[in-house]
Amino acid sequence: MARHLITSALPYINGIKHLGNMVGSMLPADVYSRYLRQRGHDVLYICATDEHGTPAELAAKEAGISVAEFCAQAHDAQKAVYDGFELSFDYFGRSSSAQNREITQHFARKLQANGFIEERAIRQVYSPVDGRFLPDRYVEGTCPHCGYDKARGDQCENCTRVLDPTDLIEPRSAISGSTELEVRETKHLFLLQSKLQHEVEAWVAQHEAEWPQLASSIARKWLTEGLHDRAITRDLDWGVPVPADTWPELAAEGKVFYVWFDAPIEYIGSTKEWSDLDPANRDYKSWWYEAEDVRYTQFMAKDNVPFHTVMFPATELATREPWKKVDYVKAFNWLTYYGGKFSTSQKRGVFTDQALEILPADFWRYFLIANAPESDDSSFTWEHFAATVNKDLGGTLGNFVNRVLTFSRKKFGDEVPAGSPAGEVEAKLGEQIAELLAEYEGHMESLQYRKAAAALRALWSAGNAYLDEKAPWLEVKTDLEGAALTLRTAMNLIHLYSVVSEPFIPASARAMRSAFDLAGDTATWITPEQAKSLDAVPAGTPFTVPPVLFARVTEEDLESYRERFGGSPEA
Repeated sequence: MARHLITSALPYINGIKHLGNMVGSMLPADVYSRYLRQRGHDVLYICATDEHGTPAELAAKEAGISVAEFCAQAHDAQKAVYDGFELSFDYFGRSSSAQNREITQHFARKLQANGFIEERAIRQVYSPVDGRFLPDRYVEGTCPHCGYDKARGDQCENCTRVLDPTDLIEPRSAISGSTELEVRETKHLFLLQSKLQHEVEAWVAQHEAEWPQLASSIARKWLTEGLHDRAITRDLDWGVPVPADTWPELAAEGKVFYVWFDAPIEYIGSTKEWSDLDPANRDYKSWWYEAEDVRYTQFMAKDNVPFHTVMFPATELATREPWKKVDYVKAFNWLTYYGGKFSTSQKRGVFTDQALEILPADFWRYFLIANAPESDDSSFTWEHFAATVNKDLGGTLGNFVNRVLTFSRKKFGDEVPAGSPAGEVEAKLGEQIAELLAEYEGHMESLQYRKAAAALRALWSAGNAYLDEKAPWLEVKTDLEGAALTLRTAMNLIHLYSVVSEPFIPASARAMRSAFDLAGDTATWITPEQAKSLDAVPAGTPFTVPPVLFARVTEEDLESYRERFGGSPEA
């Protein structure tokens, strides 16, 4: 089986993430990782908190604690939420780790030795009111390209253009709001991306045909506009320090690497964190260095695409070392909240910790993946959420499980009934299930999440259609053995659903599977050919009826959610 390296964009340390962050990177990466593991592949799913940069410093100052302490606490808080969502990271690291510092400095030394880093004196924005140089993202103003009035000095989040602070119209300090800004001279290291233009173009050309159109178009846009040399250091107290053995003057001035230089390297750093926990059995380099047998898939929202399809590959290429580069970039558009942006800073929308307070993780996992913003932005509304989970999870899957097991226990006791041998209807059902399962597998392999969710939903619906056709509640009155066959077949569908639904709804899948006291049930996946027979759960198998899998989201619930989070049916 293949070796699959999977990473999702690093969530920033400053605050609990909202549902848009979850569906834009971590959750789809988890669904894919779970699926690949079930199919027998060797999978390593890596993520980490992105801890450097001014926002972490400011948040720590506001909290009255050190930056290191703030980041440690925030990392644990985020990890607790991701555990609540059952994200199956093999390791969830920290970009402030010693491993990331070591590898980032190694990269920088290699880039310097190969002639791709240059020290330049530049004029940088300084705020006398704040008493500091302002990092790019802490200069705000109007974007000269699209007119967005809250553009940051590193990038406009509205049009995604990369900017310099001096590009902004009417710039101001994002810390104090002061417009009394000065431009002073300071020295920084620049990555000479302009010298890598043709190499990156050639590399992208080898991969873009396989990538989703969203990822390839953003990468191509950047390359068409031309790669520019970019400063990779900042005047901050918190970050990966510039190594003194290579740049003693800048190190003495306290320069650190720009967060967007070290953050992608943390994918490697986090893997080394994982490896260092068990060095006798784990080797991070086998996944990252001369790793020709590894398929590397990245997951991210569209605003992160330029850094992962152009800037980080450029950095890897410039080391002249055989570091593993991404094979497939799964990019997502944005999930909006009633048509407006989720916003961490403005506390707009539902945040992941709040979501888990309201309903179990499987509700959110299913809804988000079934409505993933793949081809376009998608909108979260409470009305759409309730309609989806009530219909698909409660009405289609949950109702099927409950009525089959409850009715069978009532009529035949606590063991799977035997009944008649499978007949023509069951054979036809087996063929249908095999076809739908093959369709589901195909969409999962190609990372088409909405289509995969639709195929999974069709599998669940096939069970209900079979049950309605056979009507065991009527059948039991005239053909007891026939009714037993129907229920035995339906129970085999429940077992099948418990296996193939696991990537989407792991907790509910466990509940369905544990309903059967099935000795030796070690199947991680059921192939379409195996599914045809619908005989994994034989007659005589003891079973229990699990609690209601999916409680209905009522209109009263919706009213309380809208009151708490905003939004209305008319919005």
